[in-house]
Amino acid sequence: MKTGLSFLPDCKKDSKSPAAYFEEALILSKMADSAGMDYIKMTEHYLNPYGGFCPSPLIFLTAVAKVTQHIRLLTGCILPSFHHPIQLAAEIAMVDAISHGRLEVGLARAYLPYEFETLHVSMDGSRERYEETIKAMIDLWTNETSSWHNSHFSYTHAVNYPPCTSLPHPQLWGAAVNSRQTFSWLGDQLFNLLVTPPMGQTETLIDKIHLYRETFRESAEEKKIDKTPKVLMSIPLIICENAQEALRHSETLIQHYLDVWHGAAASWKSNHSFDYPHYEKIAEIIGQLTPASMRARDLAIVGTPSMVLEKALYLKEKYSLDGIIWQVDFGEMNFPIAKQTVGLFIESVLPNF
Repeated sequence: MKTGLSFLPDCKKDSKSPAAYFEEALILSKMADSAGMDYIKMTEHYLNPYGGFCPSPLIFLTAVAKVTQHIRLLTGCILPSFHHPIQLAAEIAMVDAISHGRLEVGLARAYLPYEFETLHVSMDGSRERYEETIKAMIDLWTNETSSWHNSHFSYTHAVNYPPCTSLPHPQLWGAAVNSRQTFSWLGDQLFNLLVTPPMGQTETLIDKIHLYRETFRESAEEKKIDKTPKVLMSIPLIICENAQEALRHSETLIQHYLDVWHGAAASWKSNHSFDYPHYEKIAEIIGQLTPASMRARDLAIVGTPSMVLEKALYLKEKYSLDGIIWQVDFGEMNFPIAKQTVGLFIESVLPNF
């Protein structure tokens, strides 16, 4: 089973400095690399404590590349709707070169209304923009010149510089949460899949992952491409030697994470988009979550090393996962707990995989 660390900062600017957050994230990344873990992942967000410390996963992963040797670098995720494909293709190729081909690229549709509004991108039609940007980016990587014309961007005979180090380009991943259309589209494009534990019925996610795998298989057969789908899940993690100690820490850290997440999702209360059906309810759903319900529903894994191992193997089987990458920076990166969690995972959980 693949393993790694997933970062999504939830820091408020007055309680932890960006310099401290990134210094600590790099220390944890070096620990993961030295232990032989597989991935470091970072996401893109703006304007808010929910992810706002990292508007550019590529910049962060460039720093990770220079302090590690083997671990794969995964954007989780870049938001194509907010970027021009020429800019995005070139910057990805640059980080691919700096990391000597260790970069893998996760892409997501974005879902926070205040980000769309501030960046002057309409939520209606954003699915089309997301898909068109990705297709144009691949075209830039795989052809001598590329021309693309639509309502979002237009160019003729563009040449991608620098060229990709990974050929024909870095591996591509797509995030999917609710939409069956997204799961199906990612499979049809032969992208790998990034998921999170479901806030609703687990059977729904199981069914959607099955849909993704079946669509991937059919698309690979049709295109005569020998490729196997991969599915990674990101999930918050706390490990202590004592179960009660882990439980105590989780109450504070997970609650902070939920408060920040709920604050970001609250912008849905006054927004609606046909491209995001039912998302106007997301703030209400998050607001009903508690640390106890997160633990009970496997939305966060908390406990001793043996408890975490048992739960990880259970989740792998339940969702047919190829790996789990663990989020350890929630609760404003409580560094002693994050470092202890990573250390105990490396020492007592990782060898059992």
